[in-house]
Amino acid sequence: MRESRDYFNKVLLNLPSKPFFAAKKTDPSELRRLLGALAPVQTGCPLIRLGPENDGGYLVPDDLSGITTCFSPGVSMISGFELDCAARGMDIFMADASVESPPDQHPRFKFLKNYLGAFTQGEFITMEHWVNQMKPDFTGDWLLQIDIEGAEYEVLLNMPEQYLRQSRIIVIEFHKLDYLFDLEFYNLASRVFHKLLNQHTCVHIHPNNSATVVSADGIEIPKTLEFSFYRNDRIDKSTPARRFPHPLDSESVPHFPHMKLPACWHE
Repeated sequence: MRESRDYFNKVLLNLPSKPFFAAKKTDPSELRRLLGALAPVQTGCPLIRLGPENDGGYLVPDDLSGITTCFSPGVSMISGFELDCAARGMDIFMADASVESPPDQHPRFKFLKNYLGAFTQGEFITMEHWVNQMKPDFTGDWLLQIDIEGAEYEVLLNMPEQYLRQSRIIVIEFHKLDYLFDLEFYNLASRVFHKLLNQHTCVHIHPNNSATVVSADGIEIPKTLEFSFYRNDRIDKSTPARRFPHPLDSESVPHFPHMKLPACWHE
């Protein structure tokens, strides 16, 4: 009886302090199909790096001619990507309520102290409201770069299809991807990815090595991945990408361990 009581007390003491709710698990075959749809391809257009080595630099197709505008929500303390875009003649629209201004200044930078969100209220603004303020009659192609710490899902679901059609290149850092094993989150995130894949193809994925990898059922998912998408009408031919990491890739955090993109994301 003493042993049973001791065991019971041990279990109680080790229960999580917050409420625990069982979640339905995503069917592994469904998850593999999504990863297969996102597998990067190489096209006739090579990738180049914009921004610094390490965090804040991204690979994009070398097809920037004619792009005069970059929307870049999520600023934080690095703006090397935006500086490189400005040097190529783009006007840069930046938004982030967590900072007072971009870390660097440039005549082409136009900063808004707001977060991007699913609706406009308080310090939040929708992509549609933002574009209507900044470029209300713009019909050309732009470059879209998003790093908004998990809000990307609601923002992309709310984004008008027209804005995706105008996005020749989209660079997004997706967060909390380990929750793809949770069916509720998978149902949300998969809609976001399929919305992107309606008009774009993934041409690059790079793990952010500041996060960890979660594994289940032979599937490995880094918690944070940087994606580059290229609009389908710009792609003449494509073949599966085979070099991981890409020669232009560098670790997001130099002193953290190297993280390779798991094979289930590209095979």
